Amino acid sequence: MATVTGFESLTQPSKSELRQFAELFAPLFAASSDEARRQAVAALSQSDQVPTAVALFIASQPIAVAAPFLAASPCLSDDLLITVARTQGLDHARAIVKRDRLSPRVIDALVDLRHEIRMPRSLETTAASTRATAADEAERRAREAERTERRAREEKVRRTIKTLAGHGGAPGRRDRTGLRTITPMQEALMVRFARNRETGAFATALADALSSSRWLAERIMLDISGRQLATTLVAIAMQVGDILDVLGTLYPQLNERQGSDTRAEKILATLDPAECEERIEAWYRADSYTYTPLPVAHPITGQSASPGDGRDRPALRHRSA
Repeated sequence: MATVTGFESLTQPSKSELRQFAELFAPLFAASSDEARRQAVAALSQSDQVPTAVALFIASQPIAVAAPFLAASPCLSDDLLITVARTQGLDHARAIVKRDRLSPRVIDALVDLRHEIRMPRSLETTAASTRATAADEAERRAREAERTERRAREEKVRRTIKTLAGHGGAPGRRDRTGLRTITPMQEALMVRFARNRETGAFATALADALSSSRWLAERIMLDISGRQLATTLVAIAMQVGDILDVLGTLYPQLNERQGSDTRAEKILATLDPAECEERIEAWYRADSYTYTPLPVAHPITGQSASPGDGRDRPALRHRSA
């Protein structure tokens, strides 16, 4: 008791004093009478600076000695309480149940022993509510983290494309004959067709965006690496997030991660917008020179379909000598 009283008088014990107390306590405790042990434990149960080794030592004593310490000591962490409840028997667990405040973790561990311990119904209800709340919170955080990671990846690819565009030599987008920047409506339709896996409708929308034949759009989509379609979508200035959506849906293998990025993101990071425009213009010129859409009369108006509507496979136009 003299040792305990001296320890309690220390307002802020140093590390050496805590270590010295931990080393002295066990042998002095073993040499003391049962009454002295109970008095020492009762006194230490009110202290908030009992060393962890001493706290575990006291909590593991027979319940007649450990009960007040288990029920009141502020020095017993959640991990210590759970360890004692699972290893020292039912009496120790019942003593822990009597604590004024129990964390959700400790309640959860005690509820797992509810068939052997008379758990208050309020604690069982609290544990069930805590589990449900924790599951909902974990799911919410996972969704939030996924959205944050996706936005970060899109922003990274967007910055890369803008940087590459700045090295292209020509300020802004060049005027083009026939090939035009995608409109918001065209972009929305293409994203929708891709998500619904309506490849035919997507090809038609792509041909319309390029002012080309449907044959060219289909040839672009037939490249299973996704690089030709990525080149096309960058050239017509589709938003980076929408490009990733389209590529990941039409070519699922591009969703595979390679390090910190997906395969689709790696493809976009290598594309120079100015070079993409030149590539698509070359395809467009070849398409315009080689193929001419067959004029088909509309069944109601009688007017011919426009060259870019993609309703018919274009006819081959022979080159002149």
